[in-house]
Amino acid sequence: MPSLNEANNIAAAVRNVAEAFRQFDIDGQIVIVNDGSSDDTGRIAEELSNQYPFVKVLHHQSPQGIGASFWDGVWQSDGEIVTMIPGDGENDAPETLRYLGLMDHVDIVIPFVYNKNVRSSARRLLSTVYRGIINIAFGMTLNYMNGTVMYRKCILEGLVFRSKGFFYQTELLIRTIREGYLFAEVPYALNMRAAGESKATTFKSLKKVTGNFISLFADIHLGEKVKRPLAPGSVTAERWRAIRQ
Repeated sequence: MPSLNEANNIAAAVRNVAEAFRQFDIDGQIVIVNDGSSDDTGRIAEELSNQYPFVKVLHHQSPQGIGASFWDGVWQSDGEIVTMIPGDGENDAPETLRYLGLMDHVDIVIPFVYNKNVRSSARRLLSTVYRGIINIAFGMTLNYMNGTVMYRKCILEGLVFRSKGFFYQTELLIRTIREGYLFAEVPYALNMRAAGESKATTFKSLKKVTGNFISLFADIHLGEKVKRPLAPGSVTAERWRAIRQ
């Protein structure tokens, strides 16, 4: 759960995930990554870890980016399946975790937003343009690339990765899908952000996304082609073994 200056939202976000764990009988864990917040996010996160035994807290001394927070959370987590649910409260955990059973059949579950009207028309237009550019540039057909994607943790090990900012999710999907991992797309609903403003559409973030896009495009289409073997513990590898027998 990456959190940068989310003092007004983090407690509700944790409670939302805790309720999803209860609702779907999930033995889960929350790793809050306080990404160098200048407000009370870190203190509140520590209080939440005392309240909930399944909450762990990591602190960055200065902001490292949502991608860096994601990776730190992944490698400090104890489970076999990971997802990023941000601390801003915009994502409803039950909308994501209701699909956990699909991970018995695929290695990636990718949600796409069906209640797009909760966002402004400008944000929706930006998402449409972004999706079109990514799909054309990398030969994808995805409906959405920046949601609370669930991954089997073993397929992330050893992955060459560049983005530390908001482009991390897109890069991760492109790399894992191009490696051949099985995935499913599912509909989910977003909440209205309770407080504060999104940091995803600032000029600084968009500038970094553009740079990351160019780097990934060059790496994928112009770089040396090195194919990694499928992760032994992945569903995809098991399915291929069954087909070959």
